[in-house]
Amino acid sequence: MDFGFTTAAYVVAAVLFILALGGLSGQESAKRAVWYGIVGMAIAVVATLIGPGAGLWGLSIVLIAMGAAVGYQLATKVEMTQMPELVAIMHSLVGLAAVFVGFNADMTINMVDAAKAAGESVEGVFAELVAKKSPVEITILRVELVLGIWIGAVTFTGSVIAYGKLAGKVDSAAKQMMLPNEENPIPFISGHALNAGAAILSIILLMMYLGGSGSWTLVLMTLAALFIGYHLIMGIGGADMPVVVSMLNSYSGWAAAAIGFSLGNDLLIVVGALVGSSGAILSYIMCKAMNRSFVSVILGGFGGGGGEQMAVEGEQIAIDADGVAAALADADSVIIVPGYGMAVAQAQQSVSELTRKMRAAGKEVRFAIHPVAGRLPGHMNVLLAEAKVPYDIVLEMDEINDDFPDTDVVIVIGSNDIVNPAAQDDPNSPIAGMPVLEVWKAKQVFVSKRGQGTGYSGIENPLFYKENTRMFYGDAKASVDSLLPKLD
Repeated sequence: MDFGFTTAAYVVAAVLFILALGGLSGQESAKRAVWYGIVGMAIAVVATLIGPGAGLWGLSIVLIAMGAAVGYQLATKVEMTQMPELVAIMHSLVGLAAVFVGFNADMTINMVDAAKAAGESVEGVFAELVAKKSPVEITILRVELVLGIWIGAVTFTGSVIAYGKLAGKVDSAAKQMMLPNEENPIPFISGHALNAGAAILSIILLMMYLGGSGSWTLVLMTLAALFIGYHLIMGIGGADMPVVVSMLNSYSGWAAAAIGFSLGNDLLIVVGALVGSSGAILSYIMCKAMNRSFVSVILGGFGGGGGEQMAVEGEQIAIDADGVAAALADADSVIIVPGYGMAVAQAQQSVSELTRKMRAAGKEVRFAIHPVAGRLPGHMNVLLAEAKVPYDIVLEMDEINDDFPDTDVVIVIGSNDIVNPAAQDDPNSPIAGMPVLEVWKAKQVFVSKRGQGTGYSGIENPLFYKENTRMFYGDAKASVDSLLPKLD
C-alpha cells in the first residue's frame, strides 16, 4: 500500500475483525463482537475508498447504496428460520466476486503485455502495479488468480445448491447420476469419478494456462470448477448440511484471501485467512462431534451404512396436551431438546414462556443442544438467546448427555437425527456412529412433531416407537401454547 493512512486503517480493521471472531465464541459477548465487526468493516470500506486507486466516487456510492439497501431488506425481512439459506447464498456472492476479480486480473495482465509490445504506457493503479512485476512475479500472480477463480467458482455453485437444499428447493436425496432399472437404480457413473475427473481437468488446464495457451483455458477451468461445486454439494445429504454451510464459509474465506493476493490488498488477505481458517476449524469440530471424517462428508455425503437397516417395530403412540401437562406437573427435572422444527414454527418464545413457568414452579429445566442441531452452527443457541432463555441452562451435548437417565421428562421439539438411537444400535444406519443425545434413557419422552414423516434427512427414528415415548403431534408453537394455560 502506498498510503500510510490506508495501511493503518487496515491494521485497525483487522484487529477489530479478530476481536469480533473471538467475541462470537460466547453468547454474552456476541453482541459486542458484532459491533466490532460492523466498525471494522466501516473503517475498511472508508479506507479503501480514499486509499490508492481512489476514484469513480459516483459509481462507488451508487453500488454501496444498492448493497446497503439489499442488506437492509434481508436483515429486516428474513426470518430466523431462513438464516441458514441466507448465509449460504451470501457465501455464493463472495465466490462470484473472486471469479470476477480473477478474470479482471487476467485481462489486466493481457492488456499490460499488449501495451508493452506496442511501446505504450498503461493507466490505472492495478495495471501500473502489474507493469512493474517481473516475469516470475507475473507467473505467481497468474497462480494466485487461478486459485481465486477456482475456489470462487466451487464456492459459488456449491453455495447456490446449499441454499436450494436448505430452502427445500433442491432434493437432498440426490446422490449421483443414476440409470433407471426395473427394480433398482444402477449408478452408471460414480460421483467421485466425476469430481476427480473435473479436478484433474482443472489441473491440466492450469498447466496449459501457465504455459501460455491463452485465457480460454481459464474459462474451461472455471466451468470445471463450477461443475465440481454443483456436483459436490448435490451428493451431500440433509443431515450434513450444517457442516456444508460451515465448509462453504471456509471456502469463501480462502477465495477472499486469493483475491487479496491478486490485488495486493493486505486486509483481504488477513480477513480471508481469518474466515477460511475459522470456518475450517468449525467444520472439523462439527465433524468430530458427529464422529465423521471431514473428507468423507465433503466427498460422499452423509452415511456410512452399506447393508439393510434394522426394521423398526411397534407403533407411534400419540398423547394430547392434558397428558403432557400432567407429566410435567409431576416431574422434578425436565430437559428440552430443540431442533429445526422449533425454528420453522417460530416456537422459541412459547418455549421460553414454558420454561419460565416450570422454573417458577420449582422444577429444574435445562436445554440440550447438539452441535449440528438445526441447519446452521449455533442455530438453536441464537433462537433461544432471542427468546431470552438464560444462558446458564443451555448446555451442549457433552455437558448434559450423562444426565438423561436421572431426568423425569424430555421434550423433543422438531428434532430427528440428533436424538436417533439408530446411530448407536444399527451399524447399517446412515448415521451409524454419530454421537446423539440419549433422550430415550429418560423416564418419559414427549416428541413434538408435525406428523409421522422421517424429517429432513429421510432417516427413520426408532425413538418414536419406544415404550417411554409419546408423540405430541401438531405445530410446535401451537402445541407448546396449548400447554401453557394448563401449567398455571
